Amino acid sequence: MAAAVASWLSRLLGRSRPQLGRPMSSAAYSREGSGCMWKVLTFFVVLPGVGVSMLNVYLKSQKQHERPEFVAYPHLCIMTKPFPWGDGNQTLFHNSYVNPLPSGYEDE
Repeated sequence: MAAAVASWLSRLLGRSRPQLGRPMSSAAYSREGSGCMWKVLTFFVVLPGVGVSMLNVYLKSQKQHERPEFVAYPHLCIMTKPFPWGDGNQTLFHNSYVNPLPSGYEDE
């Protein structure tokens, strides 16, 4: 009786006899071809993709960007307390050309 319950319970939980041989998922791929496949993908897909991305970034950085006109929207300049560095008005990574202060750009 106990053996029948144990076998029924193991079948219910999916733990029937251990499989002999290789599992089915790894049988679909050969070990010899997988290294070659990754090598080909690296040289013909990944490296040219990185090169094209680098070229794109370089060409975009060569253009001069026009700074938008400052408009003092009240919902953009809500500060409850000053920043703990500098004059308290500039963020930690402040760029005077791109980031305006609540009163406008610094160089205008």
